[in-house]
Amino acid sequence: MADTLLVLGQAYPTAGILTTLYTVPAATSVASSSLMICNQTASTSKVRVSIAIAGAADTPAQYIRFDSPLLANEARTIVAGLTLATTDVVRVYSDTGAVSFVLSGVQVT
Repeated sequence: MADTLLVLGQAYPTAGILTTLYTVPAATSVASSSLMICNQTASTSKVRVSIAIAGAADTPAQYIRFDSPLLANEARTIVAGLTLATTDVVRVYSDTGAVSFVLSGVQVT
Protein backbone atom coordinates (compact mmCIF):
# COMPACT_ATOMS: atom_id res chain seq x y z
CA MET A 1 0.00 0.00 0.00
CA ALA A 2 1.15 3.52 -0.80
CA ASP A 3 0.19 6.66 1.12
CA THR A 4 0.16 9.90 -0.86
CA LEU A 5 -0.28 13.32 0.81
CA LEU A 6 -2.00 15.75 -1.53
CA VAL A 7 -4.63 18.32 -2.28
CA LEU A 8 -7.58 16.06 -3.03
CA GLY A 9 -9.79 18.65 -4.67
CA GLN A 10 -10.43 22.33 -5.32
CA ALA A 11 -13.74 23.90 -6.31
CA TYR A 12 -15.30 27.32 -6.88
CA PRO A 13 -18.97 26.37 -7.27
CA THR A 14 -21.54 28.40 -9.16
CA ALA A 15 -24.03 30.09 -6.80
CA GLY A 16 -26.73 27.71 -5.60
CA ILE A 17 -25.27 24.60 -7.28
CA LEU A 18 -24.21 21.57 -5.22
CA THR A 19 -20.83 20.68 -6.74
CA THR A 20 -18.56 17.65 -6.49
CA LEU A 21 -15.31 18.62 -4.79
CA TYR A 22 -13.78 15.14 -4.74
CA THR A 23 -14.63 11.55 -5.58
CA VAL A 24 -12.49 8.77 -4.10
CA PRO A 25 -10.93 6.75 -6.95
CA ALA A 26 -11.28 2.98 -7.34
CA ALA A 27 -9.11 0.80 -5.07
CA THR A 28 -8.39 3.82 -2.85
CA SER A 29 -9.32 5.05 0.60
CA VAL A 30 -8.74 8.51 2.05
CA ALA A 31 -8.11 10.17 5.37
CA SER A 32 -8.87 13.84 4.93
CA SER A 33 -7.05 16.17 7.29
CA SER A 34 -8.75 19.46 6.51
CA LEU A 35 -11.19 21.39 4.38
CA MET A 36 -10.35 25.05 3.75
CA ILE A 37 -13.16 27.41 2.80
CA CYS A 38 -12.57 30.99 1.61
CA ASN A 39 -15.30 33.60 1.07
CA GLN A 40 -14.06 35.88 -1.70
CA THR A 41 -16.82 38.46 -1.52
CA ALA A 42 -17.63 41.51 0.61
CA SER A 43 -20.81 39.94 2.00
CA THR A 44 -21.68 36.92 4.12
CA SER A 45 -22.05 33.63 2.27
CA LYS A 46 -23.81 30.45 3.36
CA VAL A 47 -21.92 27.21 2.72
CA ARG A 48 -22.78 23.51 2.73
CA VAL A 49 -20.60 20.40 2.80
CA SER A 50 -21.89 16.86 2.34
CA ILE A 51 -20.42 13.36 2.21
CA ALA A 52 -22.22 10.93 -0.10
CA ILE A 53 -21.36 7.32 0.63
CA ALA A 54 -20.69 5.51 -2.66
CA GLY A 55 -21.86 8.59 -4.57
CA ALA A 56 -25.45 8.31 -3.31
CA ALA A 57 -28.04 10.88 -4.36
CA ASP A 58 -28.19 13.99 -2.15
CA THR A 59 -30.07 13.57 1.15
CA PRO A 60 -30.23 15.62 4.39
CA ALA A 61 -28.35 12.89 6.31
CA GLN A 62 -25.14 13.56 4.34
CA TYR A 63 -24.49 17.13 5.51
CA ILE A 64 -21.68 18.00 7.90
CA ARG A 65 -22.28 21.75 7.34
CA PHE A 66 -25.58 23.26 6.20
CA ASP A 67 -26.05 26.97 5.47
CA SER A 68 -23.15 27.80 7.80
CA PRO A 69 -22.45 31.53 7.57
CA LEU A 70 -19.04 32.59 6.33
CA LEU A 71 -18.41 36.29 6.89
CA ALA A 72 -17.18 38.68 4.20
CA ASN A 73 -13.61 37.80 3.13
CA GLU A 74 -13.39 35.13 5.85
CA ALA A 75 -11.34 31.97 5.52
CA ARG A 76 -12.08 28.96 7.71
CA THR A 77 -10.42 25.59 8.11
CA ILE A 78 -12.49 22.60 9.14
CA VAL A 79 -10.34 19.89 10.70
CA ALA A 80 -12.68 16.93 10.67
CA GLY A 81 -10.56 13.83 10.10
CA LEU A 82 -12.94 12.43 7.48
CA THR A 83 -12.45 8.84 6.39
CA LEU A 84 -13.65 8.05 2.90
CA ALA A 85 -13.91 4.82 0.90
CA THR A 86 -13.87 4.07 -2.83
CA THR A 87 -16.52 6.13 -4.73
CA ASP A 88 -17.46 8.30 -1.72
CA VAL A 89 -18.12 11.88 -2.85
CA VAL A 90 -17.51 15.18 -1.07
CA ARG A 91 -19.88 17.89 -2.33
CA VAL A 92 -19.86 21.62 -1.62
CA TYR A 93 -22.22 24.56 -2.12
CA SER A 94 -22.31 28.31 -1.63
CA ASP A 95 -25.26 30.63 -2.03
CA THR A 96 -23.12 33.44 -3.49
CA GLY A 97 -20.83 31.63 -5.90
CA ALA A 98 -17.84 33.50 -4.49
CA VAL A 99 -16.44 30.80 -2.21
CA SER A 100 -13.53 28.44 -2.83
CA PHE A 101 -13.11 25.02 -1.22
CA VAL A 102 -9.86 23.03 -0.89
CA LEU A 103 -9.75 19.50 0.53
CA SER A 104 -6.44 17.95 1.59
CA GLY A 105 -5.49 14.57 3.00
CA VAL A 106 -3.90 11.19 2.38
CA GLN A 107 -4.84 8.77 -0.38
CA VAL A 108 -4.13 5.11 0.42
CA THR A 109 -3.82 2.82 -2.60
